[in-house]
Amino acid sequence: MTHSSASPLRTLRHTFVGLSAALFLAACASAPPSSAALDAAAAGPQRSATAKARDVYRHPQATLQFFEIAPTQTVVEIAPGGGWYTDILAPYLHDHGTLYEAEYDSPSAANLAEEQAGRAAFSRKLAANPAIYGNVVVGTLRAGQFSGFPASGNVDRVFTFRNIHNWIKDGQLDANLQAFYRALKPGGMLGVEEHRAAPGTSLQQMIDSGYVTEAYVIEHARAAGFQLAGSSEINSNPRDTKDYPHGVWSLPPTYEGGDLDRARFAAIGESDRMTLRFVKPAQ
Repeated sequence: MTHSSASPLRTLRHTFVGLSAALFLAACASAPPSSAALDAAAAGPQRSATAKARDVYRHPQATLQFFEIAPTQTVVEIAPGGGWYTDILAPYLHDHGTLYEAEYDSPSAANLAEEQAGRAAFSRKLAANPAIYGNVVVGTLRAGQFSGFPASGNVDRVFTFRNIHNWIKDGQLDANLQAFYRALKPGGMLGVEEHRAAPGTSLQQMIDSGYVTEAYVIEHARAAGFQLAGSSEINSNPRDTKDYPHGVWSLPPTYEGGDLDRARFAAIGESDRMTLRFVKPAQ
């Protein structure tokens, strides 16, 4: 006997298989970007062996994934210094995204010569490897204002790595947070990594030691309009007792105390750091 139509059971099974496939494809389409591109950028030859040796303390791939980075985004990195994170962000965003580097202009002239020398070295670094850095746009952040690139509701991510203590000292924290808020799109994210002080640390102790309380950062970010969207212990270090003669700069990589207790500080490693993400509310 032949049948002109499929049995109800077979039809149901085919429907279930088709629905499962559709759900799988939909899940793949909405899944976060693969970490392969980040891994490739972090492993690239543009990064020195010295820079890569710090990955054990700084966890760049995990940190950027926590900040929900994607290769198509417009990203502003604040105060890139020598370009430790730039070496990863530039190749990652090169083909489909945009990377703006905002060098911070401090109102203090105490370290002006050192800052100028560092910026010149950073500029030479970018110019020497256009295949990696040719699309990077360098501007400035001065007195809570960006210059050198558009930064008014067009940015997906703003990242600051270990800078907030400097802005507190300079009296620029609130102005800078407001600049980040204006730069971000509704729904855009501010990613913060900062040396973490013990709760109850005074403002003067924060300035002197370089360690900042999470509560202080969150309070000021909220005052600028941000919502706290998440925190992570990616960059925590329970060995860091935060009670050193030269503050956080006693630890690697600075070793401000020279050879005094250097072995002890090397065993501690780099500082205990908060890792926070804030969102500009969608309008």
